[in-house]
Amino acid sequence: MNAAVRPDAPEIRQARADNPKMRERDLARQLGISEAEFVAAWCGEGALRVSPDANELLIGLEAVGEVMALTRNESAVHEKIGIYDKVVTGAHSAMVLGEQIDLRIFPKVWAHGFAVEKRDGDEIRRSLQFFDAQGEAVHKVHLRPGSNLYAYQNLVSRLAIADQSQKVAVKAMEVAIDAAPAGAVASMEELRDLWSRLTDTHQFFGMLKALNLTRLQALDMVGQDYAWLLDADAVSAMFSHSVQEQIPIMCFVGNRGCIQIHKGPLQNVQPMGPWLNVMDKTFHLHLRMDHIRQAWVVRKPTKDGHVTSIEAYDAAGEMVIQFFGARHEGEAERGDWRFIAENLPRVPQSSAA
Repeated sequence: MNAAVRPDAPEIRQARADNPKMRERDLARQLGISEAEFVAAWCGEGALRVSPDANELLIGLEAVGEVMALTRNESAVHEKIGIYDKVVTGAHSAMVLGEQIDLRIFPKVWAHGFAVEKRDGDEIRRSLQFFDAQGEAVHKVHLRPGSNLYAYQNLVSRLAIADQSQKVAVKAMEVAIDAAPAGAVASMEELRDLWSRLTDTHQFFGMLKALNLTRLQALDMVGQDYAWLLDADAVSAMFSHSVQEQIPIMCFVGNRGCIQIHKGPLQNVQPMGPWLNVMDKTFHLHLRMDHIRQAWVVRKPTKDGHVTSIEAYDAAGEMVIQFFGARHEGEAERGDWRFIAENLPRVPQSSAA
């Protein structure tokens, strides 16, 4: 839908009234608009535009107490209940390093923000919602019964901006982050040389950039001693084994503006249609298994020995979700996690070529 025929705010609100049970993200897509445009239609009627300053948000959230943090992409929704503590601010990246809420945030991606109130029977549900320049959700914070409402209202007041119009200007979708780069790419020998000399998993992105390779190009090229393709059922099998053996894992879900991490064992895993759901006390995950087109085991050298991840990608080559065995800096990888990862069903080498 082009800009000339985009629905205005009353039309968006009417569409909501006509489709009360449809998820806002799905209804926005049906209307041909972004989710940020959808939320903006309620400014002055339950929504307030706020600054998308991620650092100011993080500084103010600790006083709000227990909340639910939500980060998602097209195929996975990651929800954590806890407190925003151990905050590290920064212009290029910010972090929350709490026991429950663990985030890596890229503030320059955050472009639009809203404080939203919705009546649900006798209750009012409150949330802070943030979006990128394309209007895609990057992070949301939902209040819970134990949240400090006074601190929340003070934070919203500090973040409120003068512009309260019911429209937001959104940009066209950019080229995907993992799209093939222009120019010559590295050889297998160059890739294996740099890969073998990694000492920290955080060096991986810089290596890809230096070699002009996408993540999937590197996995496909490096050789099966470092990365191998898994069978279609391997991710489900990983969940089953992790629950059965109570292995604490790390589960990463992210988008361009935020990565959210869970660390700990999984308890309650429930498949439902195309979704695989984790419904634990402080962690909920909703994963579209039918969106996974490739899953890989990836081994990266570190100063503490090699570290093994399981990574799932969608049809566009975008990472959907990533798993590690839970560990702290300076610790060797868990043997039980490594055993599971290395024994998941693989795609035969000739089929992977």
